[in-house]
Amino acid sequence: MTTNNTQENQDLVLQVSHVSAGYKSSGLLPFQSKYTEILHDVDFSIKHGEIMGLVGESGTGKSTLARAILGMIEPHEGEIIHYTKRPQVVFQDPYSSLNPAYTVGWSLEEPLVVFGKYDADERKRRVRDMMERVELPEELLEAKPSELSGGQRQRVSIAAALIRRPRFIIADEPVSALDVTIQAQILKLLVDLREELDLSYLFISHDLNVVYQICDRVLVMKNGRIVEQGDVDTVYDHPKEEYTKQLLAAAQ
Repeated sequence: MTTNNTQENQDLVLQVSHVSAGYKSSGLLPFQSKYTEILHDVDFSIKHGEIMGLVGESGTGKSTLARAILGMIEPHEGEIIHYTKRPQVVFQDPYSSLNPAYTVGWSLEEPLVVFGKYDADERKRRVRDMMERVELPEELLEAKPSELSGGQRQRVSIAAALIRRPRFIIADEPVSALDVTIQAQILKLLVDLREELDLSYLFISHDLNVVYQICDRVLVMKNGRIVEQGDVDTVYDHPKEEYTKQLLAAAQ
């Protein structure tokens, strides 16, 4: 099951303990429903202030693991313990988190409206502050997503994820749709925000070169299992598993 743990823990933001999870497909009749297990005995933790990479080929279970951590699917074995508020997500495609019908200002302020803790002046102050942190000019608050470049949209998506000040972020392929120059800018922004806002990340990517640039440790996933994990230098310089060696060879 997935739980929140209110006990103070200065070392961890997340503990995933021997989690297995999957999906049930429904047929016309109850006995026709079928369960497909995607994650198998996944076990790891993320430390406070850490950027943990998660790599593997498409279809290997990375997104399913993210959904389990977010509480969107319930593990049938194991436990997921959050030592902070539930994480927010930065997606590959900013349109997944930005409503194309509304302005940037609305997209950033609406989560604070729903939160209900701040008056209008404080909400607008927090929105302006977050725009400054993601290095976007205030005049873009009146723009709609379609009027922004890909890099600007991803910065707004990051701001939207951070507006309620979570301590833990899941970044799901956040730069794979961007060109190399913009990728480097967004990666630098994520690292800078970690320092400024005391963040921890699960950074999901199929690009091992990007993971090496930004992450402290890395999980290698194959067919829903973590087959190797460790600090990035050790895993990249001295991989133990043949699958990890194949991924590294393909990245070079």
